[in-house]
Amino acid sequence: MRQKLARVLGGVAIGALVFSGAACKADSGSEAGGGKSACDLKIGFFGALTGDAAGLGIHMRNGTKLAIDQYNKDNADCKISLEEYDSQGDPAKAPALAQQAVGDTKVVGIIGPGFSGESEVADPIFDSAGLPTITPSATRPSLSTKGWKVFHRGVGNDTSQGPAAGRYIKNVLKADKVYVVDDQSAYGAGLADEVKKVIGAPAGYDKIQVKQTNFSAVVTKIVGSGANVLFFGGYYTEAGLLLKQLKGAGWKGTMVAGDGVNDANFIKVAGDQVAEGTILTCPCAPATKAKGSFVTDYKTAFNTDPGTYADVSFDITKILLEGIKAGKSSREDLNQFVNSYSGTGAATGVTYKFESNGELDPAQVVVWAFKVNAGKVVPDIEIPKA
Repeated sequence: MRQKLARVLGGVAIGALVFSGAACKADSGSEAGGGKSACDLKIGFFGALTGDAAGLGIHMRNGTKLAIDQYNKDNADCKISLEEYDSQGDPAKAPALAQQAVGDTKVVGIIGPGFSGESEVADPIFDSAGLPTITPSATRPSLSTKGWKVFHRGVGNDTSQGPAAGRYIKNVLKADKVYVVDDQSAYGAGLADEVKKVIGAPAGYDKIQVKQTNFSAVVTKIVGSGANVLFFGGYYTEAGLLLKQLKGAGWKGTMVAGDGVNDANFIKVAGDQVAEGTILTCPCAPATKAKGSFVTDYKTAFNTDPGTYADVSFDITKILLEGIKAGKSSREDLNQFVNSYSGTGAATGVTYKFESNGELDPAQVVVWAFKVNAGKVVPDIEIPKA
């Protein structure tokens, strides 16, 4: 069932792609000589599936799984497998998992890594092996400055999210005293720095540690500062525990945090009453309002509403699938395909095209604020650009 395919460039809308089993067995059609494509290629998902940050990673993995499952349904004789690399969001675990992924020659693309810290140590390994990556959620700006030729980011970075959070604090909350805390992670510290650039000198600034559970010292400082807003740079477990202890000490202010806290598990950790009114930002639109049949398909497949970045993961996985469909069966060919891609996401409606450093076209970047209301994270507003 082999046949020659003309070289296909990115430019076809993801949602309009029509899959057929025959294309999997076609020649790559690449001038780089990628060879014959195979029907047992793999796409890897790299992120937290267990551990304290698994709530975020599971929704992203689900988006990737849904895209692959739909592809395989339309290509029953020529399927793609999903390979999962559970990093637990831990930079210490990421290098070994990255080596495992690059060592499997059937893995031709990676969705992830999900977090910035693990990206800093895993992406050099992917780059050395020429294994293309598209992260749905690692937002540290410096990731695109390393010269990695396989790096791509499917959302805006924290030079978009951080200033937007700062503008929300100033223009919507109209806070006069803001305390800033971060968890010293590559993501949390970087995001907090961007917020500080907008709000000016904070009422106070402190650091905590990932997996810390007792926040009495920083709670005393925040309460004593008179701040009516706390910006937290970090992930949902520490955010929930910190806010719970703050409210227990009588603090009446509002927590604002980024996409690392934008998950229903934050509410479980803090409790409904404590979490009420918390503002959570994301360089993404609400997944629960995604386009097409994505929301219905996701709920049917996983019996829950899509969470943060589920729709982004779905769309960027379909970019890799479209490349494989076009016969790009080698890592090099698939990376070139992603580099030159331009197409509209079926779920997000975003036009995915990447700059030379792997960043998403800035014109496509949005930042939303979400609010905890009655035990759920719900959309608040799209934060206007400066």
